[in-house]
Amino acid sequence: MWHNCVLEFLGTLILVLMGDGVCAATTLKGCKAKGAGWVVIAFGWGLAVMCGVFVAHDSGAHLNPAVTLGLALAGQFDWAGFIPYVIAQMLGGFCGACLVWLFYKDHFDATADDPAAVLGCFCTAPAIRNPKSNFFSEMVATFVLVFLIFCVGTYKIATPGGVGAWPVTMIIVSIGMSLGATTGYAMNAARDLAPRLAHALLPVKGKQGSDWEYAWIPVAGPLAGAALAALVYLWVF
Repeated sequence: MWHNCVLEFLGTLILVLMGDGVCAATTLKGCKAKGAGWVVIAFGWGLAVMCGVFVAHDSGAHLNPAVTLGLALAGQFDWAGFIPYVIAQMLGGFCGACLVWLFYKDHFDATADDPAAVLGCFCTAPAIRNPKSNFFSEMVATFVLVFLIFCVGTYKIATPGGVGAWPVTMIIVSIGMSLGATTGYAMNAARDLAPRLAHALLPVKGKQGSDWEYAWIPVAGPLAGAALAALVYLWVF
C-alpha cells in the first residue's frame, strides 16, 4: 500500500504540474503561449493525465479521489485503501501546484494586477456562477469520465503499459472540449481543492481570496458523479 500511495502522490503531482502548467502558460503575462486558447488547455490537461498515468500505472493510476470512490463503490478497489489513496492524491496535487508557482514565479509576479487570472492557474471557477448548474456540470462531467473509465476496462480497450493511457487521455480531451466550458471541468478534488489550498498558503504576489465559497462544488460534484457512474456501471454490466 505504501508503494502504491507513493505512486499516487507522484502521479498526481505530475498531473497537476503539467495541467496547471498549461493554464499558467496560456494565461500569465509574458508567457510565450499566452492566449493560445481552450483547445491547447484541453489537450494540455489530457496529456497531463497521460503523464500521471505513466508514473502511477502500477497503483492503478487513480490520481483522483472521485475515481477512487467510483472504483471502490463498484467493488474494483479495496475500501481499506480509499483514505490513504485520497491523502496521497491531495498531497500530490498540493505539491504540484507549488511547483507550478515556483516554475512560473516571474510570470505570476507580472500578472499580480489580475488576481482572477492568477487564481485560475491553480483551480477552477464557473463561467456563470450558479451553484446548482455548476454542481450539475461537475457531476455530469465526472460521471462521463468515471463511466468511460469503467467501459475502457470492461471492454479491455486499455492494455498494460503506455498504450493504455491513450484512451483516458482522449476522454479527458473530449470532456474538456464538450463539457468543460461551464466550470473548467475540475472533476477532481486533488486537481482543484489541493491547488486552491496551495494558492491560499503560498506568498503569491497580488493575490486576493481563493474563492472558498465556490470550493465545495469541484469536490461534491465529482464525488456525486463518480458514485452515479458506479451505480450505472453495476446496473448495466
